[in-house]
Amino acid sequence: MRILVVDDEKLLVKGLKFNLENEGYQVDVCYDGRSAVDMARQGDYGLILLDLMMPELDGLEACMEIREFSTVPIIMLTAKSEDADKLMGFACGADDYVTKPFNILELKARIRALLRRSSIVSASEPETNVLTRGGIVLDEDRRVAVVREQTVELTLKEYDLLSLLMRSPGKVFSREALLDTVWGYDYQGDIRTVDVHIRRLREKLEENSANPTHILTRWGVGYYFAE
Repeated sequence: MRILVVDDEKLLVKGLKFNLENEGYQVDVCYDGRSAVDMARQGDYGLILLDLMMPELDGLEACMEIREFSTVPIIMLTAKSEDADKLMGFACGADDYVTKPFNILELKARIRALLRRSSIVSASEPETNVLTRGGIVLDEDRRVAVVREQTVELTLKEYDLLSLLMRSPGKVFSREALLDTVWGYDYQGDIRTVDVHIRRLREKLEENSANPTHILTRWGVGYYFAE
């Protein structure tokens, strides 16, 4: 498994590379956002650790550019801990967020959890690898969505969220339930992360995201996929 570590703090990068290689990962490194995008485009990475504040191209801009051609899991590394910054990171396509200074054991655990989720195909419908609801087709093997005969690239969390909703049409999930199921019970992020990902899914799937017909809201309760 290859991991790309991107941070302009070279001493931190050196430490991360050492620790991750001791875990058995192959680690490539770079020190600015532009190089990160170029390496992500050329390399076959299982995960990217991406710093927020960098020269050339900051982490948010780099994340958005990577999302234009890849759904590789991305963990943002940042010295900022404000909720607004975290939500901005998720809105740009990040899958997880770690605030500096961090415990290396916690970071390793988050990496393992994210890689595990990215490799698991839900077994709740083992008889088929294709799920179809309301004109949306989920290819469980490739983990992509097809809408109006066009492939829509989804991030790891976007895919897991959509899959969960599509497997139980009509069932209303609270934001807390979606956060626990998709992000995990140990996730410490803001609950508005769910709203950000729902909005991004609607923008990708709906003909009119302001008037959705697939992913609907039960006001005061949560979200559900139309029956």
